[in-house]
Amino acid sequence: MLEIENFDEIIIANWKLYGSSSFIEEYLDQIKFYGSKSQGRCVIICPPSLYINQINYKNVFVGAQDCSAHIEGSYTGEISAKILKDIGCQFCIVGHSERRMLFNEDSQIVGKKILNCFQNNIIPIFCVGENLQQKKEKLTKDIIKEQIIKSLPNNANKKNIIIAYEPVWAIGSGLTPDLDEISKIHMFIKDNILKDKNIKILYGGSVKANNCKDILNLEGVDGLLVGGASLNIDEFNKIIGT
Repeated sequence: MLEIENFDEIIIANWKLYGSSSFIEEYLDQIKFYGSKSQGRCVIICPPSLYINQINYKNVFVGAQDCSAHIEGSYTGEISAKILKDIGCQFCIVGHSERRMLFNEDSQIVGKKILNCFQNNIIPIFCVGENLQQKKEKLTKDIIKEQIIKSLPNNANKKNIIIAYEPVWAIGSGLTPDLDEISKIHMFIKDNILKDKNIKILYGGSVKANNCKDILNLEGVDGLLVGGASLNIDEFNKIIGT
């Protein structure tokens, strides 16, 4: 398993349901690593699962956008952590808000997926966050704490998991929380829930080239989970080169 604790920052591209073989070829041909921090960065691309073994670039790691709660069996259409590992997957996003909302995944299912990743030496990228109504009711911390407690196994640590805070209301909306609020939530997760400052906590939710530097400089933020902006290679180059 990769020693993720040795990286200064982790930048993840979540392509969602986009991409093609030609898109990948062009993307990897144009990706650039530059800037003073590039050597200490872990860059992960999460394409649709069928394209995982096409992400072949020396400075890029590859991840899946999801995995099954099952390892094997009569589950037509599912892709297990075991299969993902076999095709070269090193990371896997679990608990993304779109999975929770559109596919009705609860904390129990997310917890099973995390365990499956652990058992197959895949590092899960565990997403947590509140929706707009929960934010208005000032329930952000309660929601995040509940999600983590109900899904995170006892053996989770700085070596085997990444957590991504993604306020649901910010995803794809162009809106982001105040910088101070982002930092406070990240530190709350580290200090009050995990009680471990060394576990990597990333921010996700309308991350772009024009706001990534300010977010990365915040206390408690160890990287970024980038959605739509990661599909534009010029934009993503600016993000990983910040």
